[in-house]
Amino acid sequence: MYSRRGLAPQETSGAVRATNVTFKAGHVTRKKRGEVIGQRGGFRGCCVWFTGLSGAGKTTLSFALEDYLCARGIPSYGLDGDNIRTGLNKNLSFSPEDREENIRRISEVAKLFADAGIVVLSSFISPYRRDREKARELHQGSNLPFFEVFVDTPLEVCEERDAKGLYKKARAGIIRGFTGIDSAYEAPLNPDLVLKAGESSVQECVEKVVTLLADKGIISAVGDSGVLDLFVPPDQLAAVREEASGLPQLSLTKLDTQWLQVLSEGWASPLTGFMREKELLQCLHFATLLDDGVVNQSVPIVLPLSTEDKLRLEGENSIALTYLGKTLAVLRNPEFYPHRKEERCSRQWGLYNTGHPHQKVCQWSGIFTGVKADYCNCDLMLFLN
Repeated sequence: MYSRRGLAPQETSGAVRATNVTFKAGHVTRKKRGEVIGQRGGFRGCCVWFTGLSGAGKTTLSFALEDYLCARGIPSYGLDGDNIRTGLNKNLSFSPEDREENIRRISEVAKLFADAGIVVLSSFISPYRRDREKARELHQGSNLPFFEVFVDTPLEVCEERDAKGLYKKARAGIIRGFTGIDSAYEAPLNPDLVLKAGESSVQECVEKVVTLLADKGIISAVGDSGVLDLFVPPDQLAAVREEASGLPQLSLTKLDTQWLQVLSEGWASPLTGFMREKELLQCLHFATLLDDGVVNQSVPIVLPLSTEDKLRLEGENSIALTYLGKTLAVLRNPEFYPHRKEERCSRQWGLYNTGHPHQKVCQWSGIFTGVKADYCNCDLMLFLN
């Protein structure tokens, strides 16, 4: 017996019918894709699979999350159930066999998106656990992260919404085999995240998914974490002070100390120390920081030092910062690089003129810069990472 598509039921989502094909691996690695895609480096390909009843809020959340990620330079794409059925899967019905084939096809598409470095957001009812598990196995078999997100909205809430009038038609018997009415929905047993979209706002739900992605190392939410409190925990302060007393020292100018205060109080969040070379170049060329999302940062915050100090401190893993004989901070893993004074002045002020009062300050500063504060120890109990 054959289905309306001309395939035997056991062949709708199983064996490959073409026997003269072989899989061919591409030449571009995921690392390389991660370097060229989007506004920031790093491979982030994964699949976030939203599942739930019709009207639960899957598409709304998926598109809101897509907007959130794209606005922060993270490439993402929302795959919606209705949209897919108007194109790729327009020849499929809602029979159990066709539902299975629908999910099989979209799982393959989602895997290709993820393999290309995209955060793919799939929003499908996908009522059967077996099909969702196959989607997970497909991604994990290619070492691609897969996150099942259960949009757990009660049936009565979905019926109240009923934007497309489908529940009303299903209750009237006009539509048969409708999930939640006369066709079962198998809720996830161990989803990666559960969203109560009937109780929480869209923004609250999106924030929970963002947190999940950040926890899993897919994205970083630092850019939206507000002011970073850099205070040393009281129970660590004594140990940091004791450590600082035995470290090589670097004396700060008054201006350096003022910038240290700006950093320590979180006024330059998400910076947690003086800029490294990569951060300085991003600041000068793009007026933004790109390593943790896209964050406005047009003012360089660096710590210049002399050639003598650079030679004296090079190779040290930790350095104590002092001002007027008082230890203020401890630096970890310092990075030294040329100050590039001419480029800094030209890009920051739009001209290069040693008679400019602020450029004079820059010119008089050290020829090397870039030590990054990791811990700060002072009366304010500052804590720089």
